[in-house]
Amino acid sequence: MKINKAIRQLSREMLRASFTDGQLDRGKIASLVQSLVTRKPRHYIAVLQYYKRLLRLDIEKRHAKIESAMPLSSDVADRIADRLKKKYGSDLTTEFDVDLTLLGGIRVRVGSDVWDGTLRNRWQRREQEL
Repeated sequence: MKINKAIRQLSREMLRASFTDGQLDRGKIASLVQSLVTRKPRHYIAVLQYYKRLLRLDIEKRHAKIESAMPLSSDVADRIADRLKKKYGSDLTTEFDVDLTLLGGIRVRVGSDVWDGTLRNRWQRREQEL
């Protein structure tokens, strides 16, 4: 189904109403969804799907995934987390993973932003240049 202007508008209004003090509120989300399901306006399934997409994107903006080739010391991990929180806000959550295929360096992903300082990425860029 094509998402029209009314569906986008209603979904965005629902997203704006989902916050309490700048944080997503699970109770508000549940009550908004429940009220929409009980009223059953035209195209309410499409509204719910678009609202779910907007919620997912907002949650991803507030979560950082940091991948490294080796486990990071707690000091380094804390410094990285602090710098990311300065840039993206104090409500940012962090997740640290070890990925041996990176060979070295760090990859940071926050929402759609990606900083890739890994050796694997550097080698792939060099191969493309040659």
